[in-house]
Amino acid sequence: MSEVNLITTLQNRGLIFHVAHENNLKTLIKNNSVSLYCGFDPTEESLHIGHLLPLITLKRFQISGHHPIVLIGGATSLIGDPSFKHQEREMHGHDNIDCWTEKISKQVSYFLDCHSNNKKALLLNNNQWFSKMNIISFLRDIGKYFSINTMINKSAVKTRISRPDQGISFTEFSYNLLQAYDFFILHKEHNVSLQIGGADQWGNISSGMHLIHRKTKQEVYGLTMPLLTQSNGIKFGKTELGTIWLDSKKTSPYKFYQFWMNIEDSSVYRFLRLFTFINLSEINKREEEKYINNGIINDKIFLARTMTRFVHGEKKLLAAERITEFLFFKNISHIRESDLQQLQQDGIPSVQIKTIIDLQEALVLSSLATSRTQAKTMISANSISINGIKVNKNCLLKNQEKLFGKFTLLSRGKKNHCLLCW
Repeated sequence: MSEVNLITTLQNRGLIFHVAHENNLKTLIKNNSVSLYCGFDPTEESLHIGHLLPLITLKRFQISGHHPIVLIGGATSLIGDPSFKHQEREMHGHDNIDCWTEKISKQVSYFLDCHSNNKKALLLNNNQWFSKMNIISFLRDIGKYFSINTMINKSAVKTRISRPDQGISFTEFSYNLLQAYDFFILHKEHNVSLQIGGADQWGNISSGMHLIHRKTKQEVYGLTMPLLTQSNGIKFGKTELGTIWLDSKKTSPYKFYQFWMNIEDSSVYRFLRLFTFINLSEINKREEEKYINNGIINDKIFLARTMTRFVHGEKKLLAAERITEFLFFKNISHIRESDLQQLQQDGIPSVQIKTIIDLQEALVLSSLATSRTQAKTMISANSISINGIKVNKNCLLKNQEKLFGKFTLLSRGKKNHCLLCW
């Protein structure tokens, strides 16, 4: 990817929602190596799948020879960004924030080159400057540049003010100024000329641009990426079962893999453009041929493999594929104990079993059947399998049914499973 075409390439991939001073920004990155940043508030111990888009965009800039900075909001996370939140965020203590900051910093360093001498990514924490600032200095030196009239008309604030059941606290209201000051400090000390973020961050980014212009008379830039929803309206990164985390201890690689496998067909090629580094011409060709030889299914598998490898690495991708083979194709020949532990973590429902039971009772305990009578009918109908093997009569579950002496997979049909954990 050449510098001259970077912004155009991002646009062609659907990665730009807002961009300030577009032509000037294109000229800047054509002729210069720029420093840019994106902020992440450590309000949890892990980033989630919704954070991938800004991380990948930072990586695209780094590949093109620019200098990315990741700003961890050690201070701003104590306040909480109100942007398009229906109610005030839960306040977290310093100990939690410090712990989560360390974990998220490690996650970020996995996606960006933080070690090479040439344009390595820099990780900073805004607590470095906010911990040294007092409220009077902040109000005098920063607050005077902002009009209350303008601030209350920003979409993120206006939405909350219009809801009498929630409103917005002064604490949250001040967040916009804090993030603006982040941009100013990074511009002053690290020559940052561009801030990127999700579309919900445009109000905060534009405030930073305003502050820098008022204090320095210099032009800086802002760029946001779309907040993604699937065609069914579900916010990207969320499922009915909760957030898809990047930490494999919170969301197993198998569940991560299945997230991509289960996206709607209409989203496959858009997500290939947004989240992968595959050439656009190849993606366009795949889309043109999507109805040939199960093309759309193969491309969805390709997307799931690419994203799981990108986030979790080759070994955990292979584990996710082994589990998929085990569940959907009843292939237990290569399954490992660690794979079954992934399933126990969050892959499928599981129940703890302490004594020897028969199959009918196991089906009831696992909620695959509502009663022993229904379980008997299912067994007779040849719709139940143990570890991928069909059974047609009731039996005791003995040691030979326990994989690694610990696990038994019960299945009703192709899609309903439960893991018995002994």
